[in-house]
Amino acid sequence: MGKYKPQDFYFKKAKRQKYVARSVYKLEEIQKKYKIIKSGSRVLDLGCAPGSWLQYAEEKVGPKGIVVGVDQKELKKEFGPRVHFIKEDVYELDPSKLKQYVPVFDVVLSDMAPATTGIGFVDSTRSLYLAERALGIAIAVLKKGGFFLCKVFEGEAFPS
Repeated sequence: MGKYKPQDFYFKKAKRQKYVARSVYKLEEIQKKYKIIKSGSRVLDLGCAPGSWLQYAEEKVGPKGIVVGVDQKELKKEFGPRVHFIKEDVYELDPSKLKQYVPVFDVVLSDMAPATTGIGFVDSTRSLYLAERALGIAIAVLKKGGFFLCKVFEGEAFPS
């Protein structure tokens, strides 16, 4: 595995394109292939901080869409009127709270990651718990035929 370089090509590209994080390019690659976010979509982004997936989703949904982000960390970036933010831990979130924005979502995204310990089994297990929570929320708020996209760390708890 290559050494992590915090200011690699994608870091610099994100800064040039005014995205708050390089993780936007994971979503962009998936979007190009599967077209999960459409104009007018209602998108929920779980674990949305620092906000690059919110930025990207906001661009894709256009003027008739809506994006709701949830994270326990405060966002540092300002967003337009179609983006709403709930500062809350996903384990404490009551999915019915999301219905104040829209009755159902077309897309539920989760790029959540646990605080890592450096112990592979622990980190992948924590990641799996977050994914299970994201799935539970998605089941409660995702429309039939909607898209659920979730990141999970590889490891003993979830092999590739």
